[in-house]
Formats: sequence, structure tokens, C-alpha cells
Amino acid sequence: MHRSTALLRSPFAHVIIAVLLGIATGVVWPDTADTFKLLGDGFLRLIKMVISPLVFCVVVMGIAKAGDLRSVGRIGVKALIWFELVTTVALLLGLVVGNVVRPGAGFAGGDPVLDASAVDEATAGNHLPGVSGFIMEIIPVSAVGAFAENSLLQVLLLAVLCGTALLHLGRNRVPQVFSLIDQANEVIFKLIGYVMRLAPIAAFGSAAYLIGQYGLDALSSYGKLIAACYGAGLAFILLLGVLLRVFTGVSLWRWMVFIRAELSLAVATASSESVMPQLMRKLRAAGCAPAPTGLVLPTGYSFNLDGASIYLSLAILFMAQAVGVDLSIGQQITVVLVLMLSSKGMAGIPGSALLALSATVTALDVLPVGVVALMLGADRLMDTMRVVTNLLGNCVATFVVARWEGMLDTERAQKVLSGQIEPEFDDLDDLDDADTDGDGTRTPPAEAVPAH
Repeated sequence: MHRSTALLRSPFAHVIIAVLLGIATGVVWPDTADTFKLLGDGFLRLIKMVISPLVFCVVVMGIAKAGDLRSVGRIGVKALIWFELVTTVALLLGLVVGNVVRPGAGFAGGDPVLDASAVDEATAGNHLPGVSGFIMEIIPVSAVGAFAENSLLQVLLLAVLCGTALLHLGRNRVPQVFSLIDQANEVIFKLIGYVMRLAPIAAFGSAAYLIGQYGLDALSSYGKLIAACYGAGLAFILLLGVLLRVFTGVSLWRWMVFIRAELSLAVATASSESVMPQLMRKLRAAGCAPAPTGLVLPTGYSFNLDGASIYLSLAILFMAQAVGVDLSIGQQITVVLVLMLSSKGMAGIPGSALLALSATVTALDVLPVGVVALMLGADRLMDTMRVVTNLLGNCVATFVVARWEGMLDTERAQKVLSGQIEPEFDDLDDLDDADTDGDGTRTPPAEAVPAH
């Protein structure tokens, strides 16, 4: 098969073509934006439908097969330490860029319109939980309720407890349970394979909605802020690349090429959750053991929001500069401390970024409450930076923690990412089966690939 023809048949090309068609549709028929939004929202619901059982099965089997409960505990502790350090760096980076670039200076002629009621409407009366509330939210009221509410942290806690119980009991005492969870995992991955066939349709709908709803004019209104956010995001990704190389010897660029289809889909749908299943499989294929993959990646979706951290700290400075308030060093330190806490409770809450900004403004007590309304026109435009940075940050965290625990096959990772050997996936129906090695050709099923 000719290389260009094969490339056009790859999932990556399908998503990119769909996004371009969506942008064109949004420009030509902006009034149909809400209709096209259904396509993206429906796809995300299909993915979220299987994320909870997927995380449960992967984590339970990862712990049960680890053979050592202490190693599982070390993975969790190291992951949380890494998350806190890296998100703090992201917050500080946002402040540095905000102070240097000053994106809010002169915004709207120095007299922006503030509408506090618009923020309440956008957040639909939601609120961020406090520290005690956040802890209680992790504990499910019932096992069924954790899955019914699709609460990832609750499912993760339940999975850790079940995996620990199976580890203590051993495979010989409850072989049917081991077999049931393992087989359920295979069924879920097969189901995800079916859903992923709809990815280009979802990408088209999401792109058409974004352009139709917000238009291209918003890009010019917030141009300086957008440039600052994306520049900071790029700088942070470069830092992640250095950290990944230093701690594991793995190339972040090659990893991005390996997951390019997932990156393009996450950008198109403005959701990193839409590609969590594929990322798990590709991390496994790149040499990460089941335990760190199952524990670190899902936990990172709540505790390691690097892109959101950059945006939040930069947005605070933008709003202050827009209304002519110069924040002191002490006040900026307060911003970091408040966001270190509020950003951890953001995942899964509608309008969470606006809520975190409101909480920070309230804590500072030097900015008008309605100043958060300035971000209503820019928040959606930052999704690409947040999604890509969050996604890569969680992948890097998984690689690093796996390496710390001796659960990363670095030789295999380098060979897979460089294309020297074919990746081995967990099931026969590879979600990227049309193009996994980067040359536009189909990769054989796992059973057809010799073990390495």
C-alpha cells in the first residue's frame, strides 16, 4: 500500500480531517452550533460510560498481580508527591509568565464590563468542596453509587480495596473472581473499540460547535492572554520532556508521535477523559507495568491538572491587571496556596475553572467579585492548552513513577517508541490498528507479534 494512501486511512488523519471540516462548518453555518454539540457530547458520554468499570478492572488486576502490597502503597505516595511538586511548578510558571507578559494590561481600554451574575449562570450553582468535603467525596456511600455517579476517585478507592483483598486471598482461593475481572476487562476494551469508531464524528461536531458558538473574533479579543497561556503551556511541556528524559531516558517527542491520534482526539473533544482507555493501553505497550498504569494515570486526572494550574494562576494576574490592581508578592503567594487546594477538587465539576478563580478572588479580597466574568469569553479558548498539558503531564508522571518502582521496561519503551519493535496491545482490536507504528501501515494483532 502506498504510504500516503495508508496515512489517509489512519485514525489520526480521520480526526484531523473531521476537525477541519468542523471548523469550516462552524464558520459557514454558525447557527447550527448547538446541533453539532450533540455529536461531541454523545461521544463523551459513551466513553465515560465505560471509564469507571475500566479503571476498576485495570486497578484491581494491577494490584492483585503486583504480588507486594507495599509496592502499591509506594506507588500511591510517590505519585501524590510528584503531582504536588509538578502542579506547584505549573502554578509558579503561570505567575512568572503573567508578570512578564502582563496580558491584562490595557484590556478593554482599562474599563472592562464586570457581570457577577454571568459567572453564577455559567457555573449553574455548583461549588468546589472544601478539604473535608473533598475527602468525604472520595469515599462512596455505596459500591454501586460510585459507578452510578461515575466518580473516578470513588471507583479508584473501591478498586484499591478490592485489589488489596484479592492480593491477600491469592488467585488459588478465588480463581473465579480473578477470571471474571480479567475477562470483563477484555469485554470493556472491545466495547471501547466500537465506540472509538465514532471518534471522527465527535471531532467534527465539537469543532463545529466551538467555532459556531464563539466565532473567530474571540481569538483577537483575548489574543495576548491566549498567547501567554499557550506559550507557558509549551514551556511546561518542554520541561516535562527534560524531566522524562532525565528520570527514564524516554523521549517525550516520540511518545507524542506514538499517541498522536489520542492527542488529536483529546484536542478536538476538549476532553482528556475521551482517550484515557487508549492511553492506558499504550502505556502498557510502551513498557509500563499494570500497577503504576492503573493507579497513577486515573489519579492524575484529579490531582495532576498541570495545564489547568498554569491557566488559573495566569488568569488571576490577567484579571487583576485588567482592572488596574497590582498584586503584591504576598498576595501572589496566597494565589498559589489557594489554587494548590482548590485545583485538586476541580475534576468533574461543571465550570470548575471559574469556580476555582472565584474562590481565589474571594480569598484575596482585593478584586471585585464580578472580575471573573472577564474569563467567560476566554475560558473555552484555553481548552487545547489545558487538555494537552494535563494529558502529557499524567503520562510523564506514570512513566516516572513506574521507573522509580522498577516497573518500567525502559529498553522496550525506547524500542517501541522508536519503531524498532511492534507494540503489543492488551487485546486483538487495537484502537489504533490502522496506524500504530507511525508509517501508515497496519500493525498485526498482539498474538501475531512475537514476544520481545
